Amino acid sequence: MDEKKLNDAIANPQNLGEMADADSVGTVGSPDCGDMVRMWLKFKEEDGRKVIDRASFQSFGCQTAIAVASMATEMLKGKTVDEARQLKAEEMTGDIGALPPMKIHCGQLVEGALKSALDNDGTEAPAPAPESPATNAPTLADSLRSQPATGKGKIRIVKLTDDNDQ
Repeated sequence: MDEKKLNDAIANPQNLGEMADADSVGTVGSPDCGDMVRMWLKFKEEDGRKVIDRASFQSFGCQTAIAVASMATEMLKGKTVDEARQLKAEEMTGDIGALPPMKIHCGQLVEGALKSALDNDGTEAPAPAPESPATNAPTLADSLRSQPATGKGKIRIVKLTDDNDQ
């Protein structure tokens, strides 16, 4: 694993956040353990094939999942649904390289979110459109907050801010 590239991907994640005009969205993880990833996909027609035009994500939990999701959303651009479906967690790490055994689940979360989005293909409500609040899909944070208490602890959501935001 390349620590420098991992730290850069964590500090500067690409494609982070909801996608208002997504064609599909998938969520995987458990609020019980605190690790969740949601991925949005936007498709386009290219040479008669349906390909991924853009991908974005939200992640709660592990920083490594953020880094892997960032790498994955970049590598998904231009892939067909079948090509994306064939990607495995270890391939989605991109320049980061192989994850250590205790972090493999982070890549598996990203793979699961991608497969969920590919399987939904519009059956789960896409990310909210600003002009239609009545049909908004819940955000990942809303999904976490709405889970019943399990007695295993509380989930605390902390918004990360940039020094320029202050």
